[in-house]
Amino acid sequence: MPRKVVDKKEISISEAKNILEKLGELNLFQLRTYNYIAKLSKITPVNAEELINKLVEKFDLSRKMAVQLVNCMPKSIEEIRAFLSINRKKIFITSQIKEMLEMLDNHR
Repeated sequence: MPRKVVDKKEISISEAKNILEKLGELNLFQLRTYNYIAKLSKITPVNAEELINKLVEKFDLSRKMAVQLVNCMPKSIEEIRAFLSINRKKIFITSQIKEMLEMLDNHR
C-alpha cells in the first residue's frame, strides 16, 4: 500500500529514535536504523526539540542547521564554527557562538 507524505520536517536523531520506539514491532530496515540511531542519540527528544527551537529563535538559524548542531552536540567553539561555515548567509561573532555552546552544554 503506497503511503502519502503529509508533512516534511527536519527532526533530530533522538526524535527519530522516539518515533521508532512508538512503532512497536520493527521490520529489518527499521531495526537497523533504530540500532544505529540509538548509538548516536545524545539527548532526550523533548530536550532536543526545545534546544532546536531555542537555537532557531535566538540565533535566527535555519531549522536544518539547528537540527545538525543538536544531532552532533559539538563541544568547542571551533566545532560550532565548522557547522556555521556552511551557512554563508549570516556571520556569527564569538560571543554568540559561546552562547550557543553554553546552550548545548546545558542540555548534555
